[in-house]
Amino acid sequence: MKLVLVSGYSGSGKSVALKALEDTGYFAVDNLPVTLVEPLLIELKDVAQIAIAIDVRTGASVNALPQLVSQLRDRDVDCRLLFIEANDESIARRFAETRRPHPLADRVPGGVEACISEERRMLADIAELGHRMDTSGVNANRLRGWIKDWLQLDRSRLSLTFQSFGFKHGIPMDADMVFDARFLPNPHYDLALRPLTGRDEPVKQFLRADPDVGRFMDDIAGLLTRWLPSFVRDHRSAVTIAIGCTGGQHRSVYLSEELAARFGSVQQVLVRHRDIS
Repeated sequence: MKLVLVSGYSGSGKSVALKALEDTGYFAVDNLPVTLVEPLLIELKDVAQIAIAIDVRTGASVNALPQLVSQLRDRDVDCRLLFIEANDESIARRFAETRRPHPLADRVPGGVEACISEERRMLADIAELGHRMDTSGVNANRLRGWIKDWLQLDRSRLSLTFQSFGFKHGIPMDADMVFDARFLPNPHYDLALRPLTGRDEPVKQFLRADPDVGRFMDDIAGLLTRWLPSFVRDHRSAVTIAIGCTGGQHRSVYLSEELAARFGSVQQVLVRHRDIS
């Protein structure tokens, strides 16, 4: 049996994530109290893949999720925790657009902002246990693609995610390390390169021609090579390296792709481009 537990903040995209898992063959269950997870697993013992969403809608039950994850992993259950998050602005906007109340609205006075703050407090410990995906500014199709890529990883090995982003759209919340590439030459100011991205060969050639780009990439690679063993010793299953430029189209995309290629032979690697158009 493969088990994926989906948690995260209301309005961050958990329903999309659960549906994406269901579409790939998982038996999906939404809004299940933690105390009912193990009885459900017994009932569905012949089901190969199960995905269960657990969040603040279950009330105080969600506090027992870290203990459940620990118990399942101690029994060698193939259990993964996927934590979906987004920034306050994105979450508040999504609730406004759908005109739905926040699940904590009847318990927390002060409007949706107060509910978001309380939910972050309640789930702070859970967020650190799983693979985090920040959906701020990310559409449903892109999130579904990220999840499909993530499912292919071997959970017993450390995975590296290189994520490009634009600083003008905000820093990704799921980043473990953030590198700023805005000081490097910007292809945006070349009219022929502006509509392209860091995955296109003309942009690659432009950036390769500047020695600072190569030196910066070497420094990032050296830091990761030196310190990744420490993450492994700390029993971390995933590390997200976010590389930002101004708009998230050229420099950060190029660096993310190149670093992923460097580490792909020795680590499990994912590449995400949050703001690429």
